[in-house]
Amino acid sequence: MDANNRIVVDALQSSNFTRERFLEIRAGGIDCVHATVVIWEDARTTLDLLGAWNRMFREHDDLIAPARNGQEIRDVVAGGRVAVVLGFQNASSFEDDLDLVEVFFDLGIRVAQLTYNIQNHVGASCYEPEDAGLTRFGGYVVGEMNRLGMLVDLSHVGERTSLDAIDRSARPVTITHANPAAVWPHPRNKSDEVLRKLAARGGVLGVAPYAHLTGGGPVAIEEWTSMVAYAVDLMGVDHVGIGSDASHGWDEEKLQWIRKGRWSHVTQLGPASPDAQGWLPWPDFFKTPAMFPTIEQGLRDRGFDDAEVDKLVGGNWMRIFDEGLTPHSDSRPSVVRASA
Repeated sequence: MDANNRIVVDALQSSNFTRERFLEIRAGGIDCVHATVVIWEDARTTLDLLGAWNRMFREHDDLIAPARNGQEIRDVVAGGRVAVVLGFQNASSFEDDLDLVEVFFDLGIRVAQLTYNIQNHVGASCYEPEDAGLTRFGGYVVGEMNRLGMLVDLSHVGERTSLDAIDRSARPVTITHANPAAVWPHPRNKSDEVLRKLAARGGVLGVAPYAHLTGGGPVAIEEWTSMVAYAVDLMGVDHVGIGSDASHGWDEEKLQWIRKGRWSHVTQLGPASPDAQGWLPWPDFFKTPAMFPTIEQGLRDRGFDDAEVDKLVGGNWMRIFDEGLTPHSDSRPSVVRASA
């Protein structure tokens, strides 16, 4: 990839976005970020959040701009701004109404994670004791997302539901922020079976430095890039990218909302553990998005060459954006179950 045309992508951040946060992103050389709009919100509340994003884009149009496909990302970056791809971390905004998928697509949403941390109308989360798989409604949602050009994200999704969704989708799907469970066992990380199937269908995994997904304690850049190498060996270098899961600027009240929404009155740990329930320190190599170049240097030190690094830090995501954020005629009605 020509260095002049290279675009660096962080495939998931869920921070409290402000001008200062986007200045950090730009300082880290990140050209494009997939930004979380929704975690637990319903359709009406989602409209409020999208209205706030519209104001953000107007008030800081010298720094950021929305992007809805690969070419728009390139155009925004060529103009010296950070391209922002808006996405949901839950299908809750669709409620039980298939038409809302297109409504929110028309309002700018280009990525939707099928579930967050509990079962919904679409399927099971990674924390369900029993994963019954993609629901009939979930199958229709995936088909509608395929038709419109909205990326399917499986980051918090359960094992069987993930396998079903990969089978059901006529297009490559994504895991924007997770790691291989074979390296760091955790319900939020992904099995080799899911990762192999994802890659076989053309998808991309966004590996994350988020501490709860890297063993829960301090991790050195060498350990983290060793995990990246494992993912590349398993999936191929064309199917791995970066999704930092950066979540800066939130207080304890917001953390509790992220963990339990309105569905629980008791503490929910999510990715945390009883001994480490709060926000964990970010690793020394990625305290903020401004340190993204440290990740790139770590990949080079691990032995990845220039072409491989270009793919890992953005090229693979740009392929997915080019392929996945365009309309598609196939919206198959039947749910295809994963084989045992």
